[in-house]
Amino acid sequence: MDLLNTLVDKGLRRELPTREEALAVLATSDDDVLDVVAAAGRVRRHWFGRRVKLNYLVNLKSGLCPEDCSYCSQRLGSSTGILKYSWLKPDQASKAAAAGLAGGAKRVCLVASGRGPTDRDVDRVAGTIKAIKEQNEGVEVCACLGLLSDGQAERLREAGADAYNHNLNTSEGTYGDITTTHTYADRVDTVNKAHAAGLSACSGLIAGMGESDEDLVDVVFSLRELDPDSVPVNFLIPVEGTPLAKEWNLTPQRCLRILAMVRFVCPDVEVRIAGGREVHLRTMQPLALHLANSIFLGDYLTTEGQAGQADLEMIADAGFVVEGSDEVTLPQHRAEAQGAGCGSHAEGAGDGCGSGCGSAADVCGTAAVNEPRTDLVAVRRRGAGTELAPNA
Repeated sequence: MDLLNTLVDKGLRRELPTREEALAVLATSDDDVLDVVAAAGRVRRHWFGRRVKLNYLVNLKSGLCPEDCSYCSQRLGSSTGILKYSWLKPDQASKAAAAGLAGGAKRVCLVASGRGPTDRDVDRVAGTIKAIKEQNEGVEVCACLGLLSDGQAERLREAGADAYNHNLNTSEGTYGDITTTHTYADRVDTVNKAHAAGLSACSGLIAGMGESDEDLVDVVFSLRELDPDSVPVNFLIPVEGTPLAKEWNLTPQRCLRILAMVRFVCPDVEVRIAGGREVHLRTMQPLALHLANSIFLGDYLTTEGQAGQADLEMIADAGFVVEGSDEVTLPQHRAEAQGAGCGSHAEGAGDGCGSGCGSAADVCGTAAVNEPRTDLVAVRRRGAGTELAPNA
Protein backbone atom coordinates (compact mmCIF):
# COMPACT_ATOMS: atom_id res chain seq x y z
CA MET A 1 0.00 0.00 0.00
CA ASP A 2 1.64 3.25 -1.18
CA LEU A 3 0.23 5.18 1.79
CA LEU A 4 1.95 2.92 4.32
CA ASN A 5 5.27 2.90 2.46
CA THR A 6 5.20 6.70 2.41
CA LEU A 7 4.41 6.88 6.13
CA VAL A 8 7.20 4.45 7.03
CA ASP A 9 9.72 6.50 5.05
CA LYS A 10 8.55 9.69 6.76
CA GLY A 11 8.64 8.06 10.18
CA LEU A 12 12.23 6.93 9.73
CA ARG A 13 13.15 10.51 8.81
CA ARG A 14 11.03 12.07 11.61
CA GLU A 15 9.06 13.89 8.94
CA LEU A 16 5.51 15.00 9.74
CA PRO A 17 2.80 13.25 7.71
CA THR A 18 0.10 15.34 6.12
CA ARG A 19 -3.30 15.58 7.78
CA GLU A 20 -4.74 13.68 4.82
CA GLU A 21 -2.29 10.83 5.39
CA ALA A 22 -3.11 10.66 9.10
CA LEU A 23 -6.82 10.60 8.35
CA ALA A 24 -6.25 7.88 5.76
CA VAL A 25 -4.71 5.64 8.42
CA LEU A 26 -7.85 5.96 10.53
CA ALA A 27 -9.99 5.24 7.47
CA THR A 28 -8.28 1.95 6.54
CA SER A 29 -10.47 -1.14 6.70
CA ASP A 30 -10.29 -3.97 9.18
CA ASP A 31 -8.97 -6.13 6.34
CA ASP A 32 -5.88 -3.90 6.23
CA VAL A 33 -5.26 -3.61 9.97
CA LEU A 34 -2.35 -6.07 10.03
CA ASP A 35 -0.65 -4.19 7.22
CA VAL A 36 -1.10 -0.95 9.18
CA VAL A 37 0.36 -2.54 12.32
CA ALA A 38 3.30 -3.98 10.39
CA ALA A 39 4.12 -0.62 8.81
CA ALA A 40 3.90 1.38 12.04
CA GLY A 41 5.81 -1.42 13.76
CA ARG A 42 8.80 -0.75 11.51
CA VAL A 43 8.88 2.84 12.74
CA ARG A 44 8.50 1.75 16.37
CA ARG A 45 11.36 -0.78 16.11
CA HIS A 46 13.62 1.70 14.33
CA TRP A 47 13.48 4.14 17.25
CA PHE A 48 12.82 1.84 20.22
CA GLY A 49 13.76 -1.69 19.21
CA ARG A 50 11.76 -4.34 21.06
CA ARG A 51 11.91 -2.65 24.45
CA VAL A 52 8.72 -2.04 26.45
CA LYS A 53 8.86 0.52 29.24
CA LEU A 54 6.76 -0.25 32.30
CA ASN A 55 5.15 2.53 34.32
CA TYR A 56 3.29 2.28 37.61
CA LEU A 57 0.55 4.59 38.88
CA VAL A 58 0.18 5.68 42.48
CA ASN A 59 -3.04 7.56 43.16
CA LEU A 60 -2.00 9.99 45.90
CA LYS A 61 -5.49 11.46 46.37
CA SER A 62 -8.61 9.81 45.00
CA GLY A 63 -11.89 11.51 44.17
CA LEU A 64 -12.93 14.79 45.78
CA CYS A 65 -12.29 16.77 42.59
CA PRO A 66 -14.01 20.12 41.82
CA GLU A 67 -13.62 19.77 38.02
CA ASP A 68 -16.39 18.47 35.74
CA CYS A 69 -14.43 16.40 33.16
CA SER A 70 -17.09 14.17 31.59
CA TYR A 71 -14.81 11.14 31.22
CA CYS A 72 -13.61 11.13 34.82
CA SER A 73 -14.86 8.93 37.65
CA GLN A 74 -13.42 11.43 40.16
CA ARG A 75 -15.33 14.43 38.77
CA LEU A 76 -17.48 16.85 40.70
CA GLY A 77 -20.69 15.13 41.78
CA SER A 78 -19.50 11.67 40.75
CA SER A 79 -21.77 8.78 41.72
CA THR A 80 -19.37 6.06 40.59
CA GLY A 81 -18.64 4.49 43.97
CA ILE A 82 -14.86 4.79 43.57
CA LEU A 83 -12.37 4.88 46.44
CA LYS A 84 -12.19 8.35 47.96
CA TYR A 85 -9.35 9.43 50.23
CA SER A 86 -7.17 12.45 50.86
CA TRP A 87 -3.38 12.63 50.46
CA LEU A 88 -1.33 9.52 51.13
CA LYS A 89 1.61 10.08 53.46
CA PRO A 90 5.08 9.81 51.89
CA ASP A 91 5.75 6.40 53.44
CA GLN A 92 2.39 5.09 52.19
CA ALA A 93 3.07 6.35 48.67
CA SER A 94 6.60 4.96 48.73
CA LYS A 95 5.30 1.55 49.80
CA ALA A 96 2.75 1.59 46.98
CA ALA A 97 5.44 2.58 44.48
CA ALA A 98 7.74 -0.21 45.66
CA ALA A 99 5.20 -2.83 44.57
CA GLY A 100 5.24 -1.57 40.99
CA LEU A 101 9.01 -1.23 40.90
CA ALA A 102 9.37 -4.80 42.16
CA GLY A 103 7.14 -5.88 39.29
CA GLY A 104 9.50 -4.35 36.71
CA ALA A 105 8.36 -0.74 36.41
CA LYS A 106 11.09 1.87 35.95
CA ARG A 107 8.85 4.91 36.30
CA VAL A 108 6.44 5.82 39.09
CA CYS A 109 3.62 8.19 38.19
CA LEU A 110 2.31 10.16 41.16
CA VAL A 111 -1.21 11.38 40.47
CA ALA A 112 -3.59 13.53 42.49
CA SER A 113 -7.12 14.57 41.63
CA GLY A 114 -8.02 18.23 41.64
CA ARG A 115 -7.81 21.38 39.55
CA GLY A 116 -4.19 21.93 40.51
CA PRO A 117 -1.86 21.83 43.50
CA THR A 118 -1.51 24.45 46.19
CA ASP A 119 2.00 25.35 47.27
CA ARG A 120 1.44 23.15 50.32
CA ASP A 121 0.48 20.29 48.00
CA VAL A 122 3.71 20.76 46.06
CA ASP A 123 5.65 20.53 49.32
CA ARG A 124 3.75 17.37 50.19
CA VAL A 125 4.52 15.76 46.84
CA ALA A 126 8.16 16.88 47.09
CA GLY A 127 8.44 14.86 50.30
CA THR A 128 6.93 11.84 48.57
CA ILE A 129 9.34 12.13 45.63
CA LYS A 130 12.27 12.29 48.04
CA ALA A 131 11.07 9.21 49.94
CA ILE A 132 10.65 7.18 46.74
CA LYS A 133 14.03 8.18 45.32
CA GLU A 134 15.88 7.52 48.58
CA GLN A 135 14.55 3.97 48.66
CA ASN A 136 14.77 3.13 44.95
CA GLU A 137 17.99 3.96 43.13
CA GLY A 138 17.55 5.01 39.51
CA VAL A 139 13.75 5.28 39.60
CA GLU A 140 12.08 7.88 37.42
CA VAL A 141 9.29 9.89 39.02
CA CYS A 142 6.60 11.74 37.12
CA ALA A 143 4.03 14.00 38.77
CA CYS A 144 0.50 14.63 37.55
CA LEU A 145 -1.20 17.15 39.79
CA GLY A 146 -3.35 19.20 37.44
CA LEU A 147 -2.88 22.80 36.33
CA LEU A 148 0.40 24.35 37.49
CA SER A 149 0.88 27.87 38.79
CA ASP A 150 4.03 29.87 38.13
CA GLY A 151 7.07 28.41 39.86
CA GLN A 152 5.51 25.08 40.79
CA ALA A 153 7.12 23.11 37.97
CA GLU A 154 10.52 24.42 39.02
CA ARG A 155 9.88 23.36 42.60
CA LEU A 156 8.93 19.85 41.50
CA ARG A 157 12.07 19.66 39.41
CA GLU A 158 14.17 20.75 42.40
CA ALA A 159 12.47 18.08 44.50
CA GLY A 160 13.67 15.39 42.08
CA ALA A 161 10.76 14.97 39.68
CA ASP A 162 11.88 13.82 36.25
CA ALA A 163 8.67 14.48 34.34
CA TYR A 164 5.25 16.09 34.46
CA ASN A 165 2.08 14.82 32.81
CA HIS A 166 -0.86 16.88 31.67
CA ASN A 167 -2.95 15.53 28.81
CA LEU A 168 -4.69 17.57 26.12
CA ASN A 169 -7.26 14.76 25.94
CA THR A 170 -9.17 15.92 22.86
CA SER A 171 -9.10 18.55 20.14
CA GLU A 172 -9.32 22.24 20.93
CA GLY A 173 -12.54 22.49 18.93
CA THR A 174 -14.39 19.91 21.03
CA TYR A 175 -12.74 20.49 24.41
CA GLY A 176 -15.61 22.62 25.71
CA ASP A 177 -18.01 19.72 25.13
CA ILE A 178 -15.99 17.55 27.53
CA THR A 179 -15.00 19.99 30.29
CA THR A 180 -16.30 23.43 31.28
CA THR A 181 -14.37 24.21 34.47
CA HIS A 182 -11.05 24.84 32.71
CA THR A 183 -9.93 25.34 29.12
CA TYR A 184 -7.80 23.68 26.49
CA ALA A 185 -5.47 26.69 26.68
CA ASP A 186 -5.02 26.03 30.41
CA ARG A 187 -3.75 22.56 29.60
CA VAL A 188 -1.35 23.78 26.92
CA ASP A 189 0.00 26.34 29.38
CA THR A 190 0.78 23.66 31.96
CA VAL A 191 2.63 21.48 29.43
CA ASN A 192 4.68 24.52 28.45
CA LYS A 193 5.44 25.27 32.11
CA ALA A 194 6.78 21.72 32.54
CA HIS A 195 8.96 22.11 29.44
CA ALA A 196 10.31 25.45 30.61
CA ALA A 197 11.25 24.04 34.02
CA GLY A 198 13.35 21.30 32.45
CA LEU A 199 10.91 18.51 33.21
CA SER A 200 10.30 15.81 30.63
CA ALA A 201 6.85 16.74 29.34
CA CYS A 202 4.21 14.05 28.93
CA SER A 203 0.89 14.81 27.25
CA GLY A 204 -1.60 12.61 25.47
CA LEU A 205 -5.20 11.99 24.58
CA ILE A 206 -8.33 10.00 25.33
CA ALA A 207 -10.01 8.23 22.42
CA GLY A 208 -13.57 6.99 22.46
CA MET A 209 -15.39 10.05 23.81
CA GLY A 210 -17.53 10.60 20.71
CA GLU A 211 -14.96 12.54 18.67
CA SER A 212 -14.48 12.37 14.90
CA ASP A 213 -11.41 11.26 12.99
CA GLU A 214 -10.65 14.93 12.39
CA ASP A 215 -10.68 15.58 16.15
CA LEU A 216 -8.23 12.75 16.74
CA VAL A 217 -5.87 14.04 14.07
CA ASP A 218 -6.21 17.59 15.43
CA VAL A 219 -5.16 16.62 18.96
CA VAL A 220 -2.27 14.41 17.80
CA PHE A 221 -0.94 17.16 15.52
CA SER A 222 -1.25 19.59 18.44
CA LEU A 223 0.75 17.18 20.57
CA ARG A 224 3.43 16.94 17.89
CA GLU A 225 3.69 20.73 17.97
CA LEU A 226 3.99 20.77 21.79
CA ASP A 227 6.77 18.15 21.43
CA PRO A 228 6.36 16.12 24.64
CA ASP A 229 8.75 13.23 25.23
CA SER A 230 5.84 10.92 25.94
CA VAL A 231 2.34 10.60 24.50
CA PRO A 232 -0.02 8.37 26.50
CA VAL A 233 -2.98 7.10 24.50
CA ASN A 234 -5.99 6.41 26.70
CA PHE A 235 -9.08 4.58 25.55
CA LEU A 236 -12.12 5.80 27.43
CA ILE A 237 -13.18 3.55 30.28
CA PRO A 238 -16.95 4.15 30.37
CA VAL A 239 -17.47 4.03 34.13
CA GLU A 240 -21.08 3.88 35.28
CA GLY A 241 -22.04 7.14 36.93
CA THR A 242 -20.09 9.37 34.52
CA PRO A 243 -21.69 11.35 31.65
CA LEU A 244 -19.83 9.19 29.08
CA ALA A 245 -20.83 5.84 30.56
CA LYS A 246 -22.73 4.90 27.38
CA GLU A 247 -19.88 5.74 24.98
CA TRP A 248 -18.86 2.30 23.73
CA ASN A 249 -17.51 3.32 20.33
CA LEU A 250 -14.20 1.50 20.11
CA THR A 251 -13.24 -1.83 18.58
CA PRO A 252 -9.84 -3.50 18.92
CA GLN A 253 -9.14 -2.68 15.27
CA ARG A 254 -10.08 0.96 15.77
CA CYS A 255 -7.70 1.19 18.73
CA LEU A 256 -4.86 -0.28 16.66
CA ARG A 257 -5.46 2.26 13.89
CA ILE A 258 -5.41 5.11 16.41
CA LEU A 259 -2.13 3.89 17.91
CA ALA A 260 -0.62 3.51 14.44
CA MET A 261 -1.64 7.06 13.51
CA VAL A 262 -0.04 8.39 16.69
CA ARG A 263 3.16 6.47 15.94
CA PHE A 264 3.36 7.86 12.39
CA VAL A 265 2.79 11.44 13.60
CA CYS A 266 5.11 11.08 16.63
CA PRO A 267 7.66 8.50 15.40
CA ASP A 268 10.49 9.06 17.89
CA VAL A 269 8.37 9.77 20.97
CA GLU A 270 7.50 7.34 23.75
CA VAL A 271 3.97 6.22 22.90
CA ARG A 272 2.27 4.65 25.89
CA ILE A 273 -0.86 2.53 25.89
CA ALA A 274 -2.58 3.88 28.97
CA GLY A 275 -6.04 3.41 30.44
CA GLY A 276 -8.58 1.18 28.75
CA ARG A 277 -6.34 -1.22 26.83
CA GLU A 278 -7.80 -4.25 28.58
CA VAL A 279 -11.36 -3.05 27.99
CA HIS A 280 -11.05 -2.20 24.29
CA LEU A 281 -8.03 -4.06 22.86
CA ARG A 282 -8.75 -7.21 24.87
CA THR A 283 -7.08 -10.25 23.23
CA MET A 284 -5.41 -7.99 20.65
CA GLN A 285 -3.27 -6.23 23.26
CA PRO A 286 -0.06 -7.99 22.07
CA LEU A 287 -0.47 -6.46 18.60
CA ALA A 288 -0.51 -3.02 20.16
CA LEU A 289 3.03 -3.59 21.47
CA HIS A 290 4.19 -3.36 17.85
CA LEU A 291 2.95 0.26 17.90
CA ALA A 292 3.58 1.53 21.42
CA ASN A 293 6.79 1.13 23.41
CA SER A 294 5.35 1.77 26.86
CA ILE A 295 2.47 0.56 29.03
CA PHE A 296 1.15 0.83 32.57
CA LEU A 297 1.66 -2.16 34.81
CA GLY A 298 -1.23 -3.30 36.99
CA ASP A 299 -4.16 -1.11 38.03
CA TYR A 300 -5.11 2.43 37.02
CA LEU A 301 -6.30 5.29 39.19
CA THR A 302 -9.81 4.17 40.05
CA THR A 303 -10.28 1.03 37.94
CA GLU A 304 -8.54 -2.32 37.86
CA GLY A 305 -6.16 -3.37 35.12
CA GLN A 306 -4.84 -6.70 33.93
CA ALA A 307 -2.79 -8.70 36.42
CA GLY A 308 0.79 -7.50 36.48
CA GLN A 309 2.14 -11.00 35.86
CA ALA A 310 -0.12 -11.32 32.82
CA ASP A 311 1.39 -8.09 31.44
CA LEU A 312 4.90 -9.50 31.81
CA GLU A 313 3.93 -12.77 30.16
CA MET A 314 2.23 -10.92 27.30
CA ILE A 315 5.36 -8.88 26.64
CA ALA A 316 7.58 -11.97 26.60
CA ASP A 317 5.19 -14.04 24.49
CA ALA A 318 4.96 -11.26 21.89
CA GLY A 319 8.75 -11.25 21.52
CA PHE A 320 9.43 -8.01 23.38
CA VAL A 321 11.62 -7.31 26.42
CA VAL A 322 11.04 -5.16 29.48
CA GLU A 323 13.20 -2.04 29.40
CA GLY A 324 15.78 -2.02 32.16
CA SER A 325 16.30 0.79 34.65
CA ASP A 326 19.78 1.35 33.20
CA GLU A 327 18.47 1.86 29.67
CA VAL A 328 17.57 5.23 28.18
CA THR A 329 14.01 5.25 26.88
CA LEU A 330 14.29 7.93 24.22
CA PRO A 331 16.39 7.90 21.04
CA GLN A 332 19.75 9.60 21.47
CA HIS A 333 18.79 12.87 19.78
CA ARG A 334 15.78 13.34 22.08
CA ALA A 335 17.55 12.19 25.22
CA GLU A 336 20.38 14.67 24.59
CA ALA A 337 17.90 17.48 23.99
CA GLN A 338 16.11 16.59 27.21
CA GLY A 339 19.39 16.37 29.07
CA ALA A 340 18.25 13.70 31.48
CA GLY A 341 17.74 10.56 29.46
CA CYS A 342 14.24 9.95 30.74
CA GLY A 343 11.04 10.64 28.93
CA SER A 344 7.66 9.35 29.89
CA HIS A 345 4.48 10.24 31.72
CA ALA A 346 2.21 10.28 34.72
CA GLU A 347 -1.55 10.13 34.39
CA GLY A 348 -2.19 8.67 31.11
CA ALA A 349 -4.60 6.33 32.72
CA GLY A 350 -7.91 6.71 31.03
CA ASP A 351 -10.23 6.46 34.01
CA GLY A 352 -9.30 10.04 34.71
CA CYS A 353 -7.79 12.28 37.35
CA GLY A 354 -9.43 15.65 37.70
CA SER A 355 -7.58 18.29 35.74
CA GLY A 356 -4.52 16.09 35.62
CA CYS A 357 -5.77 13.44 33.20
CA GLY A 358 -6.29 12.33 30.26
CA SER A 359 -13.77 9.81 20.32
CA ALA A 360 -15.16 7.86 18.44
CA ALA A 361 -18.72 8.33 17.39
CA ASP A 362 -17.42 8.27 13.82
CA VAL A 363 -16.23 4.68 13.83
CA CYS A 364 -14.40 4.46 10.54
CA GLY A 365 -14.17 1.68 8.02
CA THR A 366 -16.71 -1.09 8.31
CA ALA A 367 -16.02 -1.98 11.93
CA ALA A 368 -19.08 -2.61 14.06
CA VAL A 369 -19.43 -0.65 17.26
CA ASN A 370 -18.48 -2.63 20.37
CA GLU A 371 -21.15 -4.20 22.44
CA PRO A 372 -20.77 -2.68 25.92
CA ARG A 373 -18.37 -4.82 27.99
CA THR A 374 -19.26 -3.57 31.42
CA ASP A 375 -17.95 -6.85 32.81
CA LEU A 376 -14.43 -5.60 32.02
CA VAL A 377 -14.81 -2.38 34.05
CA ALA A 378 -14.11 -2.95 37.74
CA VAL A 379 -13.66 -0.20 40.33
CA ARG A 380 -10.28 -0.47 42.05
CA ARG A 381 -10.60 -1.82 45.60
CA ARG A 382 -6.96 -2.68 46.28
CA GLY A 383 -3.60 -0.96 46.51
CA ALA A 384 -3.16 2.72 47.41
CA GLY A 385 -5.74 3.95 49.88
CA THR A 386 -6.70 0.41 51.00
CA GLU A 387 -5.34 -2.33 53.25
CA LEU A 388 -5.14 -4.81 50.35
CA ALA A 389 -2.05 -5.65 48.35
CA PRO A 390 -1.73 -3.79 45.05
CA ASN A 391 -1.85 -5.33 41.61
CA ALA A 392 1.67 -5.12 40.27
